[in-house]
Amino acid sequence: MTLVRVLLSGFLFFAAAFAQPPSGDYVLINGKVITVDARDTIAQAAAITAGKIVAVGTNAEVRRAAAPGARVIDLGGRTVTPGLIDSHCHFQEVDALYSVDLSDPSVKSITDVQKKIAERVATLKPGEWVRGSGWDEGKLKELRYILASDLDVVAPNNPVWLTHTTGHYGAANSAALKLAGITRETKDPNAGTIDRDSAGNPTGVLKESATGLVSRRVPRYTHEQERAGMLRIIEDFSKEGMTAAKYPSIAQGQWDLLKEVQTLGKLNVRVMAIWMGGRTLESARQIRDKLLAMPHAPEEIGDGRLISGGVKLYIDGSGGARTAWMYQDWNKDFKSTDTGNVGYPTTDPEVYRAQVKLLHDAGLHVSTHAIGDRAIDWVVDSYAAALQEKPTRGLRHGVIHCNVPTDHAIDAMATMQKQYDAGYPEAQSTFLWWIGDTYAGNFGPERSLRLEPFGTYVKKGVIWGGGSDYNVTPFAARYGLWASVVRRPLLGAYGAQPFGMAESVNVHVALKSYTIWAARQLFLEEKVGSIEKGKEADLAVWDRDPYTIPADDLRNMKCELTMLGGRIVYRAVGSGVTVQ
Repeated sequence: MTLVRVLLSGFLFFAAAFAQPPSGDYVLINGKVITVDARDTIAQAAAITAGKIVAVGTNAEVRRAAAPGARVIDLGGRTVTPGLIDSHCHFQEVDALYSVDLSDPSVKSITDVQKKIAERVATLKPGEWVRGSGWDEGKLKELRYILASDLDVVAPNNPVWLTHTTGHYGAANSAALKLAGITRETKDPNAGTIDRDSAGNPTGVLKESATGLVSRRVPRYTHEQERAGMLRIIEDFSKEGMTAAKYPSIAQGQWDLLKEVQTLGKLNVRVMAIWMGGRTLESARQIRDKLLAMPHAPEEIGDGRLISGGVKLYIDGSGGARTAWMYQDWNKDFKSTDTGNVGYPTTDPEVYRAQVKLLHDAGLHVSTHAIGDRAIDWVVDSYAAALQEKPTRGLRHGVIHCNVPTDHAIDAMATMQKQYDAGYPEAQSTFLWWIGDTYAGNFGPERSLRLEPFGTYVKKGVIWGGGSDYNVTPFAARYGLWASVVRRPLLGAYGAQPFGMAESVNVHVALKSYTIWAARQLFLEEKVGSIEKGKEADLAVWDRDPYTIPADDLRNMKCELTMLGGRIVYRAVGSGVTVQ
């Protein structure tokens, strides 16, 4: 799709979205309204005045409460939920627009990858970069990494950099390795790995900090491309009934773009942005000073759709790259052992702990990337130490991903949530599906059974925010609802159910994780996340009822209408929902 078509599409979409009365007065009738309130109440209708919910109940009750002249939305029996929320989404589709998409389902082998790269090379001059993203060895029939030798066949004269779907590793061809100065003699950088063959030669696969040796040489996207990517994801969120996201790892450029889109009146998603805190105490100190000088969570900016939320930190790497910090050796190929590899911390643990204290003492929210069991323990213990030294309620420190927490970590999070309103997992059930084959192979038969332990969370009274980690997995939250229930990998390379069902939850719980619980991690639970009187009318209308359909049908739900603050921001073509 060309840039002109993208921008034109965005213009038409937003023009349609705003071609409605400015009051935001509506009555939704003849439906099934899943409120996600404390009693999980089901209603028939809801009234909206000036963008806020003023009544929830029967058709007759809400008609009596409606504003004079309110427009009537006849749901025709359809289901309404709160707008779905992603608690961890890299809020950009620029790669989807401008790089080679290797997450396409048609890419099933190394040969398919080579074909895609050859097609892009044919459009370029020698020496121009090929950029790709979204590959996952678990989806390739060879079940192995893409290597420089694979890429050299089709791109001998163009440097190639292909980012893995996790974002924690990638594949470069020989031309790119040469430009980066990577040779047999190049040492692994701190907190990074240059993958090597049995003879010690670089294979082209670079992990964690080593990715920067090549990625920093790839030309940056233009401002216009970045803006097109953000407009695209806003539009696509609305199409999926999604109304809010927590956007991690931002720097000044992303913040400026968010404010630009907000000023243009096109930020039709509530965004809480989390700033990158870096891996040194000085970098944490600099971001602390920046955030304290501007409005920050829970305070909102402008029209209430943008929040400068806090700071993201890192303690370890990836479950895909087997670089996350574990107590025991990683598996490979499910039952084999990656002997001697327990991963590693990507931030010095003592430096990380000092970062947490610095930011906590400043009253700032912290969310930390932690995947390995040892890493998660270090994070929750760091939070607990900071809270003990300076008891502070309501900062809602988060554990991003929190893939395989120990019993100690789960108990610690349960205690912190009750005592301090902190220690919340920000989890991705879609890891079980989209990268589930790679994950099962790496975590092995025992650890896979406790991956994303939602069932145990429920038993221990731990709540969590659901998310996608897009572009690691597709961001449509309906996939997250489905994966939370069925726990099934995409291809079943190591069996149809390597994660078991003991940690499955029902759809009622899953929906909370993508609505009211996720809203909490955006400091928005008093404003959105449930359909209750006094809240903003962030709603989604669906073609089927998630509470009654078969679990496998959850992923097939289609959004027919989305409202943000009582304004219609999406209405499906041919939708049977009538607006009078």
